[in-house]
Amino acid sequence: MAGLDSPVLLVIKDMHKKVFGAFSSDPFRVSKSCYGTGETFLFNFNPDFKVKWSGKNTYFVSGDLESLQIGGGGGGFGLWLDADLYHGSSFSCPTFSSPSLSTHKDFIVQDVEVWTVQS
Repeated sequence: MAGLDSPVLLVIKDMHKKVFGAFSSDPFRVSKSCYGTGETFLFNFNPDFKVKWSGKNTYFVSGDLESLQIGGGGGGFGLWLDADLYHGSSFSCPTFSSPSLSTHKDFIVQDVEVWTVQS
């Protein structure tokens, strides 16, 4: 994704067949601090499609060479993926006032898709 300058849609299906993900207003990149805007959100389809930014903090997206984190505060990330995009976790987080996206806080990724949105 190096060189992209577009919003990103990340869709994950875990080994328990749950589908969820995130929309980032900014492209994913290595960063020392959080980036993004209130247009960034997490979503799942259980039972209905849900999106939300709480306004409580701006810990939207950050990442390094070992992981990608979306949402934060309160000791856990709304969505965390390792560098191999194989292991993940999802916790309730103040950024999005969202519950865990998966049925298990720690999960294995079965499928992952990343789409960019260009005007």
